[in-house]
Amino acid sequence: MIEKLSVGEKAGYALGDMAANFVFQALLALQLSYYTDTFGLSAAQAGTLFLVVGLIAAAFNPVMGVIADRTNTKWGKFRPWLLWTAVPFGIIGVLTFTTPNMSLSGKLVYAWVTYLLLRLIYAVNNVPYASLTAVMTGDPDERTSIASWRQVFANAAGFIVQSLAIPMVLLFGHGNSARGYQITMGLLSALSVIFFIVAFACTKERIQPDPQQKTDLGQDLGDLLRNGPWVVLFLVTTFYFAAIAMRGSVMLPYFKYLAGNEKLFSLFSGCGLAALIAGVMCSTWISVRLGKRPLFILSMTLTGLFNLAVLFLPATATTAIIASEVLRQFAYGTSGPLIWAMMGDVADYGEWKSGRRATGTVTAAVVFALWVGLAIGGAIAGWLFSYYGYVSNAVQTARALDGIRLTAGLYSGLAFFATAACLIFYPLSRKINQSISDDLAGRRKLYAKGSV
Repeated sequence: MIEKLSVGEKAGYALGDMAANFVFQALLALQLSYYTDTFGLSAAQAGTLFLVVGLIAAAFNPVMGVIADRTNTKWGKFRPWLLWTAVPFGIIGVLTFTTPNMSLSGKLVYAWVTYLLLRLIYAVNNVPYASLTAVMTGDPDERTSIASWRQVFANAAGFIVQSLAIPMVLLFGHGNSARGYQITMGLLSALSVIFFIVAFACTKERIQPDPQQKTDLGQDLGDLLRNGPWVVLFLVTTFYFAAIAMRGSVMLPYFKYLAGNEKLFSLFSGCGLAALIAGVMCSTWISVRLGKRPLFILSMTLTGLFNLAVLFLPATATTAIIASEVLRQFAYGTSGPLIWAMMGDVADYGEWKSGRRATGTVTAAVVFALWVGLAIGGAIAGWLFSYYGYVSNAVQTARALDGIRLTAGLYSGLAFFATAACLIFYPLSRKINQSISDDLAGRRKLYAKGSV
């Protein structure tokens, strides 16, 4: 009988995702607007920054996975990294949203250095954190439940950032948006430090590799490339987060320039994220009955369709725009826990097939795809803005407004549809996952007895 986790452990673990998402959601929703309208970079400079730093940080994720797999402490392999990175994460989060009094070239260097440091410390923290899902329990349904908890808390952080960050910037800045961003992110980063420490204290690692397993990086990577479900999940994750980055980075300019009311962004985001959280809360119940893959395909298809609404609705039709976003976010929310739960399933499949477990490497390789997707999506958004002639803090041309609308509706929608297409090739059904889990549970009993 696989141990069920307490509500306290699930909630404590989920606080770690809330902590990370205070910064992650700011990167998605605010970073492009902050760098262009407050910090002083051009859209093309911001897009290049997102791509280059994003790819560097993405490449570091597998390295961090290898390091985490080889970490051995009395607290486990992955938990201690939450404690070790908490304070550096908070400090760098504030510095990234601080506008220094420098020349444009000096500010550009500052932006590159702080953004790179933020992305690296995020990887050092988040790869072990994400790996915990796979080692807290061996039950596939419990993993989906854990992932649902963390997605609820993550999206609660998204609700706070996207609904309250701009009003907080205006409140604390008193007309100085640079100061407003610094104070707002300072408060959120302080909460991040506290929540990471709580997540460390509340969680426990239960799934361990065979104690006779020898460390072999070459074999770990070879096993990964022969893991068909991982290959599919890698592609799914790349398109999924490219779509999120493209859509997320463009909606604040959409309301600022197309709707003519920047403050509507908070109402739009708040309503959408409330619906997203509702979708996340329904995800476990639906996936247990329907299966992860069918639910994921349905979620991405509906998300892509609702994404197109902004192409046909006037930007000033506030009620209709918000209603379409509520539907879109609910559909999207049902997919939220699935990627994280599927990472554990893919790690199980790799162990079942090869006899070796490398949870951190498997997770980091998928998280690598996450950051590649974000880098590509963020860069495409910045470059599209530049291509269509976007000029920060100015009256936009009709072509620039079309570029904002197309990025928000069509281009990001196509990435959601591509995600659904990739999922058709994902081979692990709920029945197969449960069979693998049962087989591995039996093997681990033999490991404990020293029979294997």
